[in-house]
Amino acid sequence: MQEFTVYTNGKYSASGFLTEDTEEEEMRLLRLYPEQTDQRWGGFGGAVTDSAAYVWSRMAGAQRQELIDAYFSPAGLNYSLVRVPLDSCDFSLEPYEAAPDGDLARFDVSRPLRYILPMLEAIRKTRAVSLLLSPWSPPAAFKSNGARQRGGKCLPEYREAWAEYLCRYVQVFRDLGFPVFGLTLQNEPHATQPWDSCRWTAEEERAFLVDHVKPALLRHGLAEVEVYCWDHNKERVLDRSLAVLAGEGRDCAAGVAFHWYSGDHFAALRQVHRLFPEKKLLLSEHCVDRLIVAGGGQARRDKIAHELLGDIECGTSCIFDWNLLLDGQGGPNYVENYCHAPFLYQEETRTLVRQDTYEAYWHLAHFLAPGDERILSSSFSPQIEATAFRRAAGGIVLALRNSGEATALKVSLEGKLAALKVPAGALVTAVMH
Repeated sequence: MQEFTVYTNGKYSASGFLTEDTEEEEMRLLRLYPEQTDQRWGGFGGAVTDSAAYVWSRMAGAQRQELIDAYFSPAGLNYSLVRVPLDSCDFSLEPYEAAPDGDLARFDVSRPLRYILPMLEAIRKTRAVSLLLSPWSPPAAFKSNGARQRGGKCLPEYREAWAEYLCRYVQVFRDLGFPVFGLTLQNEPHATQPWDSCRWTAEEERAFLVDHVKPALLRHGLAEVEVYCWDHNKERVLDRSLAVLAGEGRDCAAGVAFHWYSGDHFAALRQVHRLFPEKKLLLSEHCVDRLIVAGGGQARRDKIAHELLGDIECGTSCIFDWNLLLDGQGGPNYVENYCHAPFLYQEETRTLVRQDTYEAYWHLAHFLAPGDERILSSSFSPQIEATAFRRAAGGIVLALRNSGEATALKVSLEGKLAALKVPAGALVTAVMH
């Protein structure tokens, strides 16, 4: 390593040469250990929901491509993954399902993919992507409450048909030319929501995985599709992992998906990684759930940066933002559960507006690629939140957030030092090569 380049708050800010480390430096050191490796990076992505794709369809052609380039081109975030809801979710124009009355003989994805498919096809012209599929609810006919909404349970006698339904969806996307790398068993199985939702206990989830989903995937020649349990908030991620990954569940699940809406809970996530090191951790959904938070755009940006850095340091290998795009209200959403997105489209003025939150993703996603390995980083202060990777293409990437006052620090790497000046509240990425 001889040189380094620094980007601060989304822009190039400095470059320089590494100097010899005389081992006299003790204070304000951020030490990197490239031989101490942990998880292999799997990729960044976001969700193409019915709502996001509908808003995208309303934009002019140049704006559509601008959005796709911002996310999926090498000059932008270079995303390689997309999460797609199976059937409707809250970010849909209305409730819908592929098989009315749960009749698999009438399985038809024309409404579920009306807006989603054109956006996916446009994305793939810029970047080949792999899909993560997530269901919000079984068909209403399969449920104890007879509705897609308001929780309820998948009745035991319909679990086999529901597993077949999920496999049918995987095959549809594959037939359309979209690789499906993973499937989560249920979005937010511990919540009864006014929108599409379904409750599963840990024991029910494990039984569904072991007795129905995994055998169905094998039957349909889809053994390579990875199955992820939980797909809900971190405050129970350890409990659910211990329960679902017990016994045969450990052999059937590729990993654990989680959301961020209940707070950090980094200790619980780190313990899951320690107990199940062979399992992948996926941050499968997160967003700022209100358009306005105290402090404005930078507060939203910093909240996300804190989450990303913390989750990665706990062993997370894939990160999915929620909606790639929403309208100026934070929708459309058929139950008015509005939220934020890195791009908002103001239909009255026909303008596409990039939000400050985009920067939080750029400082990591732009520089990391699938196959990169996280290395150990040790910071002198909790004010400096950091993560570092050894890139498969060569070099080291260090991403950090300074939550306090402006500071000068030195990065120690293999007998070399890089001097960085980090402004107050800044996001910084340093590339050493």
